[in-house]
Amino acid sequence: MKAVIQRVERAKVVADGEPSGEIGKGLAVLLGAAVGDTEKEAMFLAKKTANLRIFEDEEGKMNLSVKNIGGEILVVSNFTLCADASSGNRPSYINAERPEKAERLIEIYKECLKSEGINIASGVFGADMKITQVDDGPVTIILDSEELMK
Repeated sequence: MKAVIQRVERAKVVADGEPSGEIGKGLAVLLGAAVGDTEKEAMFLAKKTANLRIFEDEEGKMNLSVKNIGGEILVVSNFTLCADASSGNRPSYINAERPEKAERLIEIYKECLKSEGINIASGVFGADMKITQVDDGPVTIILDSEELMK
């Protein structure tokens, strides 16, 4: 699985023209499931996301996690993270997991975050989504379970 994690002051998503999820201070996460990903990858990335120390402490050092600050997480599914753009100019999405399995893995990711005591908001799987966010920093971290779990 791949996640693009951004530290935000606030973020919201509108799915198919309807408000879907909104958070205050915390993380906006774009999440994609690749062919071959399992529950193990979803749970690993969720734990990593929940414990990333990318918020500043009282000394201005990035030493606190979203859990430490009582922040929230907005999770938005994004199959395009699994794109292969190595050949030509039109990305291939053959590496993205089938929708049924990808949706289940994203739900596992969200449930794992909830079990960490984090308030979660989300988009709607497969919908046309518009995301508005105010980045903080900016701080953007890319996590790839394939690389992290070697």
